[in-house]
Amino acid sequence: MEVPLGTGPRQAGGGLGTTRSTSSGRAARASAIPWARFSAWLECVCVVTFDLELGQALELVYPSDFQLTDKEKSSICYLSFPDSHSGCLGDTQFSFRMRQCGGQRSLWHGDDRPYNSKAPLALQREPAHYLGYVYFRQVKDSSVKRGYFQKSLVLVSRLPFVRLFQSLLSLIAPEYFEKLAPCLEAVCNEIDQWPAPVPGQTLSLPVMGIVFQVRIPSRVDKLESNPPKQCDQENLLPAPVVLTSVHELDLFRCFRPVLTHVQTLWELMLLGEPLVVLAPSPDVSSELVLALTSCLQPLKFCCDFRPYFTIHDSEFKELTTRTQAPTGLMSSELGSPRCQGTFLSKSSLKSPHGSRPSTPSQGVQKKRPWDVLSALLRQHLLELTQSFIIPLEHYMASLMPLQKSITPWKSPPQICPFRQDDFLRSLEHAGPQLTCILKGDWLGLYRWEPLGTGCCGCPTYTGAFSSLPISMVGIGSDTKRWPRSWKLCTWKLFNIEAWMKDKSEVEVVDLVLKLREKLVRAQGHQLPVKEVTLQRAQLYIDTAIGSLPKDLQAVLCPP
Repeated sequence: MEVPLGTGPRQAGGGLGTTRSTSSGRAARASAIPWARFSAWLECVCVVTFDLELGQALELVYPSDFQLTDKEKSSICYLSFPDSHSGCLGDTQFSFRMRQCGGQRSLWHGDDRPYNSKAPLALQREPAHYLGYVYFRQVKDSSVKRGYFQKSLVLVSRLPFVRLFQSLLSLIAPEYFEKLAPCLEAVCNEIDQWPAPVPGQTLSLPVMGIVFQVRIPSRVDKLESNPPKQCDQENLLPAPVVLTSVHELDLFRCFRPVLTHVQTLWELMLLGEPLVVLAPSPDVSSELVLALTSCLQPLKFCCDFRPYFTIHDSEFKELTTRTQAPTGLMSSELGSPRCQGTFLSKSSLKSPHGSRPSTPSQGVQKKRPWDVLSALLRQHLLELTQSFIIPLEHYMASLMPLQKSITPWKSPPQICPFRQDDFLRSLEHAGPQLTCILKGDWLGLYRWEPLGTGCCGCPTYTGAFSSLPISMVGIGSDTKRWPRSWKLCTWKLFNIEAWMKDKSEVEVVDLVLKLREKLVRAQGHQLPVKEVTLQRAQLYIDTAIGSLPKDLQAVLCPP
C-alpha cells in the first residue's frame, strides 16, 4: 500500500520536479546534489498506517526515491506501531534502532568523516543502523471501519539526536495528521534549507514558523551540559525555542523505578552484559534503553541495542535462538504493566563484581526539581565512568615515548606494548578506589572473567581507548600502525633555522626529500592533517632549499 509522494527526483532546496543549475568544480557539484542538506539530518520521512487487510503498511516515503529494501520497509512498519497489547490511546512518541540491509548507500550521502571527527563518540552518525523517531496517534474514529484512526509519522536518521527529533515531531506530526501530504512536503523543503550539523556550532533551524536553536556537541566540549547562547540576530521575532540539548533525556524520570540499582546497571552496561528491559509501552521501553546506553558518557556504548523490539521484528529469531546470549543490550516491549522497571540479566541485578548496589547519590532527594535530580544523577554516573578510565589513561601515558625523542626527520620512537597483567597490577596503587567515593571491588570489575579476557575484552572497555589522544590497543611496538600524520603533527615544534646551523648540505637535502615524501603521502592518502600543517611543511622545504647553493637549488627545483 505504498503511495509515494511525488514522482520527480530529489532536488536540493526545491519542490518536486524543480531543478538547479550545476556549475563546474567539485564544490559546485556537491552543492547541487539532490537533498544534500536534508540528508545531513534525515534519511527520509515515513508514514505508516494500519490497513485492514495488510496490517501495518508503509503509506508514504519522502523523498520518494529514497531506497529502502523490502526487509527495511517491513521492519519500519512493525517498529513504528506499539505492540497490540499496549493499548496506547492518544499520541505516543518513542524510538527504535534497526539494521541497514541495503548495502552501499546512495551516492547523494555526504562523507561522514568531517562530522564524526569532531563529534563525541556517542553522537557520531550510525554507520550500519537506522534510528527511527516515531509519533504514533491512535484515536477513535467512526469513519474508519475498524473504529480507530491509527497512523505513525517516522523520522529516519543516522544521528542520535533524540531530543531534537522528538521536539520536531511534536511540532509537525499534529499538523500533518490534519493536512497530510502538502504539509509534509513543505516541512521537508524547510529542513533542506537547514545548515549542516557542525560540532561546536549553535544553529538556528526554522520550521513551520518556529525557530529551534540548538548547539551541536563537540568532542572538545566540557561534559557539563549548558544551554546554547542566543545569537544577537535571534532577538527578533519569532523568539527561538532553545533546546538545552539535542540528545540528553531526563535521566531521573527514566531511572526512577530502578533508582536503587543504578550502579549495578552502570556496571552491566560497562561490561556489555545481555539485558532485557520489559515495559508496558514503547515510549517507556525506548527511553529507558537510551538512558542506559547514555550512562557511560564520555564513553560510547559499543554493543548492540534495540530501544524498542517486538516478536515481529526480522531479527527476533536471530537474537533469541542463539545458544549463547548476544553481548549487548536488547529491549523488548511485552505489554504488561507489571513489568515496568523489571530487569532480567545473568546477574539478576546483583553487582557483577560482588559489591552492594547503592543509590546514585545521597544528594538525590525526591523533593528537588526533576531537572536538578537528573543533573545530579548524570554527574554521579560521569564520576563513576571517569574513575574507571583515569587509571587507564595514566597507564597508557606511561607507555608513550618522551617528547624529546620525537623529531620530524627520524623514524617514530617505539611504544611500549600494552600488557593487561601490568595494567591490572598498576590498579593496586593507582586504581579507581583513589578517586571514587564508592569503595567496592574495583579490581574485580576489571577482571570480570565471563568476558574471557577480563574487562579488557568487552567492546565498551575497548572503546575507551578511542577516547584517548592516540589509540594504542594492539599496536605495541609496531610503528607501521601508528597514525600516518604522526611526523607531520610534530612539525609545528620544529625550528628549521636553528636545526640547519650545524648541518651539512647532504643532511639538508635529505630533509627536503623526506619532507616532500611526507607531503606526497599526506595528499595522496588524504590523511587527517590540517591545511596549515601542510603549508608549514612546504615553508620548511622552501627555507631549506633557499639555504643551499644555486646548483643544488636547480637540481631540487628544476625550471
